[in-house]
Amino acid sequence: MRLLLVEDDTMIGEAVLDLLRAEHYAVDWVKDGEMAETALRTQTYDLVLLDLGLPRRDGLEVLRGMRARKDRTPVLITTARDAVAQRIEGLDAGADDYLLKPYDLDEMLARIRALLRRAAGRAEPVYEHLGVALDPATREATVGGQPVVLSAREWAVLEPLIARPGMVLSRTQLEEKLYGWKDGVSSNAVEVYIHGLRKKLGAELILNVRGLGYMVPKA
Repeated sequence: MRLLLVEDDTMIGEAVLDLLRAEHYAVDWVKDGEMAETALRTQTYDLVLLDLGLPRRDGLEVLRGMRARKDRTPVLITTARDAVAQRIEGLDAGADDYLLKPYDLDEMLARIRALLRRAAGRAEPVYEHLGVALDPATREATVGGQPVVLSAREWAVLEPLIARPGMVLSRTQLEEKLYGWKDGVSSNAVEVYIHGLRKKLGAELILNVRGLGYMVPKA
């Protein structure tokens, strides 16, 4: 999953960036509202962590611009603005959740997982499909109840596919789940990880859709 972190406080930003990458998320980090606006117009993200008190353009203005463009990307506001009226304003502007600073990092991760589940149309905390189960909270994978070790990149390819059975994702879309701006992109990376997943989970779990990409079948 690829996230956009919008945070102007360097110390907080570095801590959150390190944590998210340790959790195998691909993350782009920007430090002001103008850069956030540019990133959102040029890239596709699974979730945005949005501070409100930003240089150059306020976070609420960024959020309102997203929703005006019909951008439905989940947004988790992370801010020190703790007045009830400000929280209401953020939620009414289109935020999906609101987390006050200083916040617990484990709580932030749990809220991210919940928003990603909701965006995928799921309520259950574990993705289970065709005998394969993925637990985003523990990063554990099983096949037929037996544990399987997946690399961070294999997980990053499999999670968006198994979260939405029947949806075709192109190689470019899967690459976006794997890499942030500063990561080098191998030309055949997705194919390599798909090959590894098929060996571990079964050849029929991930299907090629000729000319379009890959999908996990609905049944």
